[in-house]
Amino acid sequence: MIRALLTIDDITSRNTPAIVDYLNKKGITAIMFAVGEKLDRLPDEAAYALSHGMVVGNHSDTHPHFSAISLAEGISEIERCEEKLDRLYDRCRVERKWRPFRFPYGDKGGGNKDALQKWLRDRGFSKVKDTDIPYPWWRDTGRDRELDTLWTFDFTEYRIRPGSGYTMDDVLKRVHDPQPETGAPLLQDNGRHILLLHAHDETEEMAPGYYRTLIDLLTDRGVEFIEPEFIRL
Repeated sequence: MIRALLTIDDITSRNTPAIVDYLNKKGITAIMFAVGEKLDRLPDEAAYALSHGMVVGNHSDTHPHFSAISLAEGISEIERCEEKLDRLYDRCRVERKWRPFRFPYGDKGGGNKDALQKWLRDRGFSKVKDTDIPYPWWRDTGRDRELDTLWTFDFTEYRIRPGSGYTMDDVLKRVHDPQPETGAPLLQDNGRHILLLHAHDETEEMAPGYYRTLIDLLTDRGVEFIEPEFIRL
């Protein structure tokens, strides 16, 4: 059996409510990582996600490469998004039990990595439960000791853009690849995954229903989507 936690980056978007409706229809609860400046532009779509059962986490305020900014700037990015998320949870009257965080691009801050991990830990951010992830590289690279939420498999559907030459066929090849260039193979028996998908209107325009295509493929293959769980380091 393959078990997977679904995470979705870069909300909020115009297609966020449709994604949420589809996930609820399938009985899937996702962690949706919000970019602060997108919350400013499309607050109702974010409120829809939170009010309909999704966990909304912090993905920074402007989605920078953290290795390209100072420690103080990185902390400010997280804090500004935190303030907006607090207001969102208050607006929706949802208790904010957990505070997951994901670095944009998986960029953990370069030389500031250790300081940022300590800051996240000291501020009570929540670590996604990853104790059943079996891949040696997850432990060997210290993922199990880091507080931010990384992923074991990235669909890379965000690469579908005008002129890129990248299509859903390329995404599906990656899904079936027994030896992907990065991450763990998705459809390997006894797999345990944190999956990365994105809420992008640009992808929706070029590959309508991309999220339905991918999630249906996995459920048809017997992948069990699990509820988000958190641990504190």
